Amino acid sequence: MTTIVPQEPLISALETQWKAIDDLVSPLSDAQWTAASPLPGWQIRDIVAHIAGTESMLAGRQPESSIDTSQIAHVKNPIGELNERWIDHYRSRSRDELMTDLRTVTAERSKALRGMTEGQWDAETATPAGPDTYGRFMRVRDFDCWVHEIDIRDALGLGVPENVEPAHWALREIESSMPYVVGKKARAEVGSTVCFDITGLYPFTFFVVTEDRAAVVPAVDGEPDVTLRLDGLDLARSVGGRPSAGDAEVEVTGDTELGAAIIRSLHYLI
Repeated sequence: MTTIVPQEPLISALETQWKAIDDLVSPLSDAQWTAASPLPGWQIRDIVAHIAGTESMLAGRQPESSIDTSQIAHVKNPIGELNERWIDHYRSRSRDELMTDLRTVTAERSKALRGMTEGQWDAETATPAGPDTYGRFMRVRDFDCWVHEIDIRDALGLGVPENVEPAHWALREIESSMPYVVGKKARAEVGSTVCFDITGLYPFTFFVVTEDRAAVVPAVDGEPDVTLRLDGLDLARSVGGRPSAGDAEVEVTGDTELGAAIIRSLHYLI
């Protein structure tokens, strides 16, 4: 089953998110720019390099790097290898060069995305989540950039994101992975019903049921077996396995054993 994502709202959210990253990091001091991030081996500047590098890859560019990623402990897959090559590419370049590239490539990507036909946007392609539409891929990109804004803010004590639309699409992307978390990782019994009550910047509620396979549904009959209530930022930190995820406040109502299993299983990003 493919995922159809509205084109204009998501492109607009991506543009907003790219500008948010630019606005956030441009005034940083040199000490903040090179401060450690929550991600193993990455400084704040490396997060920016990762964002610029990924969009550059989607624009058809390749990194200039000969780094041996086999010796990097936190690299677990080919995507991780590519990320490290882009980071290595930018470590030999100045801060101004990186920021110029970020602004240039996001402007190019915005123009390219807005030039796509509906058929191109909805066409199947390879995505980090498996074969799906190009629109789904761009929702993953919004999610990735939004989570990295959280990383930067958490590392430097700069508060929380304020833009609702990027949060909306990022959390909807997380929502789509919750059947995997509930059904496969937490091993919820067949017939289980789970409510996720998300608070904060983009509050919403969704349900996961486990029938033949776990799936997101708009509603369930009666009370769900368990309800997990948490801030969307904490949900994002948890699925990414961020160090601060352990401090997340999750209110569990109903089957506390199943709720605890789901909380333990939220981390699915590699």
